[in-house]
Amino acid sequence: MQAQTNAIAAAESPDHRPHAKHDRIIAYAKTIPPAATIVAYPCDETSLRGPVEAAEAGIIVPVFVGPADKIAAVARAHKLDISGFQVVDAPSPEATATLAVEMINQSKGELLMKGSLHTDELMRAVTASKTGLRTSRRISHVFIMDVPTYPETLFITAAAINIFPDLDAKRDIVQNAIDLFVAAGLGTPRVAILSAVETVTLKIPSTIDAAALCKMADRGQITGGILDGPLAFDNAIDMEAAKIKGIKSEVAGRAQILVVPDLEAGNMLAKNLAYLTKADSAGLVLGARVPIVLTSRADSVRTRMASCAAAAILAHARRKSTALPAA
Repeated sequence: MQAQTNAIAAAESPDHRPHAKHDRIIAYAKTIPPAATIVAYPCDETSLRGPVEAAEAGIIVPVFVGPADKIAAVARAHKLDISGFQVVDAPSPEATATLAVEMINQSKGELLMKGSLHTDELMRAVTASKTGLRTSRRISHVFIMDVPTYPETLFITAAAINIFPDLDAKRDIVQNAIDLFVAAGLGTPRVAILSAVETVTLKIPSTIDAAALCKMADRGQITGGILDGPLAFDNAIDMEAAKIKGIKSEVAGRAQILVVPDLEAGNMLAKNLAYLTKADSAGLVLGARVPIVLTSRADSVRTRMASCAAAAILAHARRKSTALPAA
């Protein structure tokens, strides 16, 4: 565990090269056993090239699920060698999603990765009540942002899946993000519960949720992180802004996890960082039986690589935690 912490915590050392923090996560993932990964419907260049390159880097061992002829045609057209990988035929996106989830339930994969099918097609199969991958936790999404202008890896949750989460859902959203942060060897995260202001007021319901989440952490209902909120975005990530407002906390000015009030806020925040600061954003879905690499069709191959790396690190942490002690 110490070696893991040292390897990933180096991402927090000063290094202003663009996307250096994601580079280190990818580098660490190359040092652990690759994770068996069910790739659902990789039927365009990016969705096939991403897992192929992640496999060549030793991060995953992909199993491609989808129309075999179409997958082979994409591989030929873009000169991708998939001869060493298993391809499981499925005729349509819907059939692919169902089969991919079934294979996870049969323990044939430690990760699930979205290809070029639509997100709702995959998530319908994931969230199916009888055959899906639900656990007691609420399923949620985390962006892992490598922001060139910010010194630390920045998690943003939740900018997908949950549109207007209630307090119980937010508890799981926060816990999922903390668990990923800790599993990645990044230490104990500083978690900012965001709102428009840093004071609790009935006029802004998200400030009340933020205060409740912090009290839930005090009572052990959320564990593993240091929470503070409500915090406005400026005083969550800028020490001077926090000082001007007179906010004294371990989180203000140097947050590592940003918890947004709802999907709209999270989506806009993540895209602002991506387009205005050229941040690189890996993404995972958590709270299911396995981590899910839920990429966008607009994602680059490198972004998919970083997402695979984060998911493989989490799978490795779970693998170690469930290993039986030596006799």
